[in-house]
Amino acid sequence: MTAQVQEKSVSAEDRLRADLYNFLGLLLARPADQLLLDQTAGLSGDASPLGEAVSGLARVAKASKPKAVEREFNALFIGLGRGELLPYASYYLTGFLNEKPLARLRRDMAAHQITRADNVFEPEDSMASLMEIMGGMIVGRFGRAATLDQQRTFFNNHIAPWAAHFYTDLEGAKNSVFYGSVGAVGREFMAIEREAYRMTAG
Repeated sequence: MTAQVQEKSVSAEDRLRADLYNFLGLLLARPADQLLLDQTAGLSGDASPLGEAVSGLARVAKASKPKAVEREFNALFIGLGRGELLPYASYYLTGFLNEKPLARLRRDMAAHQITRADNVFEPEDSMASLMEIMGGMIVGRFGRAATLDQQRTFFNNHIAPWAAHFYTDLEGAKNSVFYGSVGAVGREFMAIEREAYRMTAG
């Protein structure tokens, strides 16, 4: 996604939320290199379910090597013909790629003046892209920071219907080791976000 303007000042809590969205987007967009594995290994969590998932991911990252992570990524998301998982909203919601969920997303992206980066060729409804978009909306990377209502609407329309299913699948996929822990973090984070938006709904 391409940023339109400089990020705005947001609360510390929203900055942390955006950071976690962006982190998940980065982990899902391409195989983690040594730098990202080192950064991930340095994370620490608390005693909450999300904190424990983060701590688990950090432990796995510390024991992981870039080549092994790349093989795992390819087996999960690329494969010969296709990977074990197809991380796209259209596929999860309709069983096919490039369907109505992608069209709806593109319409909403246009409304928020969010455009796909020139060097990205996969459909915009990948989980990696959706995590990046949410992170950007929270801090205002695509213009004015999104209001809570705008965030909730985007989350409920494009992420909530399939995120828990996808992250649970990722956690349990037969080719998942490092990405199984990524799935655990994503599943816990999506549950928190879904409940927070539900509780603040007017």
